[in-house]
This record gives sequence, C-alpha cells and structure tokens, in this order.
Amino acid sequence: MKTKILTAALLSGLVLAAGAAQAENHRERPDFATLDVNGDGALTLEEMQSRSQARFADMDTDGDGALSADEMAAQATTRAAERAAAMIARFDDNADGLLQQGEMPSRGERRAAQMFDRVDADSDGVISAEEFEAAKARMGERRGEGRGNHRGDGPRDRG
Repeated sequence: MKTKILTAALLSGLVLAAGAAQAENHRERPDFATLDVNGDGALTLEEMQSRSQARFADMDTDGDGALSADEMAAQATTRAAERAAAMIARFDDNADGLLQQGEMPSRGERRAAQMFDRVDADSDGVISAEEFEAAKARMGERRGEGRGNHRGDGPRDRG
C-alpha cells in the first residue's frame, strides 16, 4: 500500500512539474550531425536507433540490460528537476529562486475563464443553477453517459 501511495505521489509531482514546463521545455531534438554518428553525411537506420539505445543504456544504471522501477523513477525525477529548474529560471520575475502565484503561467486561468464563459449562457457574469445543470447535461452527452462510459458517474460493474 505504501508503495502505491509513494508511486502515486511521485507521478503526481512529475506530472505537475512536467506539465507546467512542457510548453517551454520540450526535449531538444537532435540535429542531423548528432544523429550522423559516423559523419558520412547520411543517416542509416542503425544510427537512428543508436540514440534510443544510448538513452536506454544511460537509464540502466546497474548495467543489467533491463530497467527497474527505481531506475525509471530516478530518470523521471532527474528530468522533472531539470524542467522545474528551467521553469523557475523562465518565470521567476523577481529572481528570488521561487515561483509565486503571480509569476506562474496563466494557462489554467485562461482555461477556467473559457469554461466559465461557456457555462454562463446568458453572459451575465454569474452561473445560475439552470446554466450549471444545462452544462452538466451537455458534458454528459459528450462523455457518452448511459453507454458504458464510466468516468466516476453512476454505478460500475465490478463483476
């Protein structure tokens, strides 16, 4: 049970750190010269595959030819830390090494405002109970409720 909780916590932290930094911090793609391992001006399938083999070897810290959960988690933690540091470097307006609420990217706020505007059908700046229920019904239609789609609404067949 503790392992499941630890794994869930680790994954949640990674998702938060990676998701926030994703737009700015995509993994750099190698250029042609990097992929052209033998420098002959042409790429072979083997050269293309050697990059993924090298990444695997880097992750396989004990050299046993297999990746354990610990090795994968260590790699994910390293990448998350790098992304988090890059995000702080990019958005830390007051250069204190921390991100305050006002420095955080506002994508989520924009999405929340867009969602609010869609639900506020009469554009009066508030969501009435009727607008809320209408939006809930529209979401149910899109999610296919009643057709075996189980996303937390209604009973689940666990048998």
